[in-house]
Amino acid sequence: MTKLDKPMRREVQIGDQVYTLTIGPEGLKLVEKGRRKGLELAWTALVSGDAALASALQASVADAR
Repeated sequence: MTKLDKPMRREVQIGDQVYTLTIGPEGLKLVEKGRRKGLELAWTALVSGDAALASALQASVADAR
């Protein structure tokens, strides 16, 4: 198996939006193309289950807007 020792970027289209997905040793980052800020998820959060909690919190905040 190949070790992930440096970030790898891929473009992904979700609906009408184009995003850049960066997969690195520390985790994942999904950013709308042309932007700097996006969603970040550390590998430790994904493995520990904190990712589900963070996702639910972000969804509830987005609904409140």
